[in-house]
Amino acid sequence: MNALDQTATHTDAANGNEVDAVVSTSAAPAPVSAFGSPMVAALEGAWAAIQARHSQVPAAVIVVGPGSGGGSGLKLGHFAAMRWQHVAAAREGIGPLPEVFVGGEGLARGPAEVLATLLHEAAHALAHVREVKDTSRQGRWHNAKFKALAEELGIAVTKDPRLGWSPTSIPDTTKAEYAQVIEELRRALRTHRSVEVASGGKTTSKATPAAVCGCGRKVRVSRSVLAEGAIVCGNCEAEFVILDLDDDQDDDS
Repeated sequence: MNALDQTATHTDAANGNEVDAVVSTSAAPAPVSAFGSPMVAALEGAWAAIQARHSQVPAAVIVVGPGSGGGSGLKLGHFAAMRWQHVAAAREGIGPLPEVFVGGEGLARGPAEVLATLLHEAAHALAHVREVKDTSRQGRWHNAKFKALAEELGIAVTKDPRLGWSPTSIPDTTKAEYAQVIEELRRALRTHRSVEVASGGKTTSKATPAAVCGCGRKVRVSRSVLAEGAIVCGNCEAEFVILDLDDDQDDDS
């Protein structure tokens, strides 16, 4: 994916927020703003590792941005086909590139779960390449064809009454296969985005689901309390994040 690396600003159609694909770096001791580049590079490396194991998964532009604040649940990830044009498209015959969006808040869940999100979106990418209709209801309902693709890529999915075969987890066998990738993500994912609070002090989702940390522990906490400051797991040292998902690891894949 190195040939496709670029710095760009993208506006997420779901909520109108700008998304930075790559954050500028510094050669000196890195300021906070310099964490973005290794973070995105690690996500790109993880996508390349998925491609290496599954040759039909296409190259994609990875973007990181806000997954909250859009009036729905927390967006962990999203695949969108044919969103980007390469500068050498006409000269070298490079077609439109898909986009893989990763919600910055979801990075708090830990490297293995972030990889699970990428594998989930890779299943959607594979469906696009194979011209398989893997979702319905504007992308919210994940059907049995998506389940088959997800399992082909090494993730486990369970059936949700609203979303179908969308809730995703990563089995130990897949963690072992991608152990080096997970370690690279662990080293690179040093920052994550805070969950946005809607105007009036209320968060964007009405329910109060469990907040989950990187190792899968759950606590019940009100959204207003969580918005006041991070609650950190004593085991994995990751923040607890409320995963009130509208879909795909997103709401309109």
